[in-house]
Amino acid sequence: MMALAALIAMLSMTPSRALIEVDITQFNVDPLPVAISLFHGSSFLADREQDMVSLGEDFAQVVSDDLRRSGLFRPLPRNAYIQRDASADERPRFADWRAINAQALVVGGIELLADGRIDVTFRLWDVFAQQQIAGVRFQTTEGNWRQIAHRVADAVYERLTGESGYFDTRIVYVAESGPPTNRVKRLAIMDQDGANHQFLTDGLFLSLTPRFSPTAQEITYLSYYDNRPRVYLYNVDTGRQEVLGDFDGMTFAPRFSPDGKKVVMSMISGGNSDIFLMDLPTRKVRQLTKHPDIDTGPSFSPDGKYIVFESDRSGSQQLYVMQANGSEVKRISFGKGRYKTPVWSPRGDLIAFTHSRGRRYSIGVMRPDGSHERMLTESFLDEGPTWSPNGRVLMFFRQTPFNQAGTGGTYSIWSIDLTGRNERQIPTDGDASDPAWSPLIP
Repeated sequence: MMALAALIAMLSMTPSRALIEVDITQFNVDPLPVAISLFHGSSFLADREQDMVSLGEDFAQVVSDDLRRSGLFRPLPRNAYIQRDASADERPRFADWRAINAQALVVGGIELLADGRIDVTFRLWDVFAQQQIAGVRFQTTEGNWRQIAHRVADAVYERLTGESGYFDTRIVYVAESGPPTNRVKRLAIMDQDGANHQFLTDGLFLSLTPRFSPTAQEITYLSYYDNRPRVYLYNVDTGRQEVLGDFDGMTFAPRFSPDGKKVVMSMISGGNSDIFLMDLPTRKVRQLTKHPDIDTGPSFSPDGKYIVFESDRSGSQQLYVMQANGSEVKRISFGKGRYKTPVWSPRGDLIAFTHSRGRRYSIGVMRPDGSHERMLTESFLDEGPTWSPNGRVLMFFRQTPFNQAGTGGTYSIWSIDLTGRNERQIPTDGDASDPAWSPLIP
């Protein structure tokens, strides 16, 4: 994806407090009515005018789709609009927007410049207060328009909820194909809405457990080269790939520390699986747990002080939290069934996990001390949660069985917010599993 060329100006804003806001602390169940007017397209070249008009329509649709998928906003149908010519250069006719109950209004324009770049302007209006509450101008390459649309949606989300958005992000996942006895698994990446899909590995060697760095557009993952497990580091922007290490034993679930300078993983050493920590600059590896039972699936807290992991040291798979140096191990899950694939929220307030009991799997969350446990999803198999950068949405993968015996089945990626109500499937190119959410794109 091409990087943003420039954020050239913040448009004037009214400093007084807007009357509209979305209360996400109460998990808003009545989405805010918002109007997203078509972005007016123009060009210095007459033969590109219609292209810019079409681009403005597509741009507004991406913004609308982003906000709708959040579950916090209800974009109004455009056939209900009374003012069809709303522009970023003029004050809206607020009476027309109040008549259709729009509480917020997004207007904008896209202009093709002589140097081949596009100039994107957007304004966010509080309809009832008749005040502009946000406005930004971008200049970037024409091929980068989708990223700018996501950034506009992020700006609207942030201004109306008070929290950072998550739309200008990517998802890396395992793309699966082939028969069950000869499954091909390779890494793929896409925007959070399923657009701009591309494969990162060729599928010649099995690729598993991709995880994004929280500080850069880098991925760590596990691959089997000539049936030997290797942990790789892949730079998404440059395509550069390097081996982090060849290990004597099997290695699982590598994941970055919050500062991006370390990778925590589980490794089989001496016939047993324990948690290990690798320092990336020096490649030195240090063992954190040493227990006769299986320890795996580690994930750092966002402050880097703690690690959550799964272990069967109590007789079944349960969740444990320890200090980042491996000390003071405490069990935090005590419900019936098994707990695995824990991942700490970027906000630090929750730990997401996979829970299984009988033949049903769920995605759940609990506080770091194990309290306030609740399940958000349930199906034949829901597994592998990953957090949005703002800690408000989870993605996971779901298997659907082909028959009553539960054999076969398709794999797909889904999202769910913390209310447990806004569940949506993410479009992928074929079967998909084990998603990992990126930080916001620089």
